[in-house]
Amino acid sequence: MATLDYNYIASLVNRVQEGDSNAFAELYAATYQKEYRFARKYLKEDFLAQDALQETYILALKHIGSIKDPKLFVSWLNQINFRVCFKMHQKQQKFNAELTEYENNSQVYRDNIEKNPEQQVVKVDHEEYIIRQVMSLPFSESQAILLRYYNNMRIDEIAKLLDCSRSSVKRYIKNGQDRLRSLIQQ
Repeated sequence: MATLDYNYIASLVNRVQEGDSNAFAELYAATYQKEYRFARKYLKEDFLAQDALQETYILALKHIGSIKDPKLFVSWLNQINFRVCFKMHQKQQKFNAELTEYENNSQVYRDNIEKNPEQQVVKVDHEEYIIRQVMSLPFSESQAILLRYYNNMRIDEIAKLLDCSRSSVKRYIKNGQDRLRSLIQQ
């Protein structure tokens, strides 16, 4: 895996902020492979990963002026990519679950909603609340928790994806769980 030259990346960010569109093309070329690997691993489909990267780089170009420290561009881009992938994954899971449920047993699905719509609303509200709390955690912790529990990834896969050690991933998950407990108990 090729390492990125963060000083070179920072100089490209400065050039983009000054209006050099060719510099953004160079930023894209320098970071695309790493971002694609992450998106592909997270979303597990080529077409979804490509869509996520398109959205990621559009958002990056749109908001690149907000970067105060250009040396942090790669971290900032990783964050954008993660959030885009997370949202796409949520939408895809919801769609797949609804489609499967409908195809397998559409009458039971309709009956459940008709019998107890309040319970359905409470369940959805609870799930959305938990996700919001996870997303409010520090970035590394939220990434590790989402990859582990929402994507069912193993610790070693997460460590490779996040480019850190297994012990760091375990620490992120443990700290994130502790923070979540305190947030939810408030």
